Amino acid sequence: MNWTTALPDWEARIVQGRSLIPCDPLFPDEAEAALGVFKSLRMVDVPGQPTFGQACEEWVFEFVRAIFGAYDAESGRRLIREFFLLISKKNGKSSIAAGIMVTALVRNWRHSAELLILAPTIEVANNSFVPARDMVRADEELDALLHVQENFRQITHRVTRAVLKVVAADSDTVGGKKASFVLVDELWVFGKRPNAGAMLQEATGGLVSRPEGFVIYLTTHADAPPAGVFRQKLQYFRDVRDGVVDDRRSLGVLYEFPRHMIEAKAYLDPANWYITNPNLDRSVDRDFIADKLAEAERGDGESLQTFLAKHLNVEIGLALRSDRWSGVDYWGQQSEADLTLESLIERSEVITMGCDGGGLDDLLGLAVLGRCAVTRAWLLWMRAWAHPIALERRKSEIERYRQFERDGDLIVVERVGQDVEQVADIFEQVDASGKLDRIGVDPVGIGSIVDELQARDVEFERIVGIPQGWKLNGAIKTTERMLAGGELRHGGQAMTAWCVSNAKVEPRGNAVTITKQTSGTAKIDPLIATFNAVALMGMNPQPRNPNSVYEERGLVLV
Repeated sequence: MNWTTALPDWEARIVQGRSLIPCDPLFPDEAEAALGVFKSLRMVDVPGQPTFGQACEEWVFEFVRAIFGAYDAESGRRLIREFFLLISKKNGKSSIAAGIMVTALVRNWRHSAELLILAPTIEVANNSFVPARDMVRADEELDALLHVQENFRQITHRVTRAVLKVVAADSDTVGGKKASFVLVDELWVFGKRPNAGAMLQEATGGLVSRPEGFVIYLTTHADAPPAGVFRQKLQYFRDVRDGVVDDRRSLGVLYEFPRHMIEAKAYLDPANWYITNPNLDRSVDRDFIADKLAEAERGDGESLQTFLAKHLNVEIGLALRSDRWSGVDYWGQQSEADLTLESLIERSEVITMGCDGGGLDDLLGLAVLGRCAVTRAWLLWMRAWAHPIALERRKSEIERYRQFERDGDLIVVERVGQDVEQVADIFEQVDASGKLDRIGVDPVGIGSIVDELQARDVEFERIVGIPQGWKLNGAIKTTERMLAGGELRHGGQAMTAWCVSNAKVEPRGNAVTITKQTSGTAKIDPLIATFNAVALMGMNPQPRNPNSVYEERGLVLV
């Protein structure tokens, strides 16, 4: 049997209101049998208590068909085993979750099977358990077949003794599960938790010996830039949808705006709200969204971004607070995904570097800033280092740090001094090009960097102490102007976007300051390192080797 779960034309489909399911049910009889059960379930909290069949839009039925229609009854195997639904708030996600899992409980043949709805909190768990409980009690036939045990948040099949459990992950009840069917609700919340990946592996581990099972991830967008297990799953299912990853056993349905509409801010037009709200004018009230959007627009940028993430599924890239650094507004527009350290060195006529931080519970940030030999635009690349103790003391950020580590932008060192040695290695790599001018450092607390560089025979005058605090105002303003004018380009690294979004501005007379003290525990060391490099580039250093690589290749007219 041949099928695909890729949907390369999804952007056209979602705008046209067409199906986002990439293939027909693999086993139509199974799909229709399960859909019959699902459609018969009652939505008790809806006026008139209609069934799903009476109240739901077609997209819901398509999703249910895809899940249950992937099961081959002859072999006892499910051919598509992982599903992902990304959808805006108030589109009936928790009720749909309850309906799918009750349907799975009814259709399941395995005796003493375990079905699991895993929620991040008790409140979210109740959002799924209560409609499941009510739909059982609203149907005499179901009530006779299924036994609701409200005090345990579970429903037991009286014949197979299979049990549907709704579990809050904030209790120690995930370990040792052998579930055949798992539904994870509000995955974005798990993305904020340390070790959430390991917890989900534990919860889904039973599927190894239960080939009929499935895992379903349901989520809205996060109220912060995606992190941890949520970011991993989101990107993976996007890649499957886009055909970047060939995985026929995973299927994602992602209600999100196409990139060109995000860039044009088309999500602000009420005419486009249906794109991420397939239940618009049903469970989603158009006037409510309009009123809340107007309210959010009157607040600060952070309130607006949170509203957009939840109700219009617009991914948060940078946290825009009222006390944010002005440069953050232009940061996302100036990225070049293929800008690496090597390409920066090759394209630049002169380069400066900046370094900051390095305490045991801190990040050590490094910035490499080049001036393009052709356009004279500034090119920026950053990296950071952390000691393991920094991760231990920032447990809330462990998943984020580990993701930056996987990206290659954060190095977690094994011993004290290894970070300084690697900074010096990069200094030597850049210096070997003949284009490096100087490196700027915080005069306080950066002695280990100076010692390491001098141990490698770097001239003392090439290590410049950059005054911090309000004296850094010039570099801060210069960076803002270069970003706003499109004259500073960076590599679009997730770590750098996070650091930039952490920066808080504090007015000091006619100047502004951005310090680690005003930013609190949020890390900005690579950004401060950038300001140190900008302070040197702002002095207009001249190339040590006036014949750039572009001239040597005949690419520059002189």
